[in-house]
Order: sequence, then C-alpha cells, then structure tokens
Amino acid sequence: MEKFVPYDKLSKKEQKKINDKKRGSWNEVDPATKVVDTDKKRYKRKPKHPKNFDE
Repeated sequence: MEKFVPYDKLSKKEQKKINDKKRGSWNEVDPATKVVDTDKKRYKRKPKHPKNFDE
C-alpha cells in the first residue's frame, strides 16, 4: 500500500502525471475563440489591394 502524499508536496513530475490523467482531449475541436467581424465601419489595417500584386 502506497503512502498518501498531499498534492502540494508531490514533485512537479508527479503532479504533471496526475494532471495529465485528469485532462481530456478536444478531438479535432479548436478551443480558440472565433469572432466574426460584423462592424463594417471598423478601421482595417490591411491594405485592400496589396502592393506588388501584379509583379
């Protein structure tokens, strides 16, 4: 039987093992927030027609 050791007193490596077990997978889901630009009047920094396009 293993001795109980509080989480705070475990080594970083052991804490990582426990955290990895708890963590699930996103299965092809991108967790980054996507924002649709709905404001047409907003200032856009990108040029409408990039330079050297024809060259």
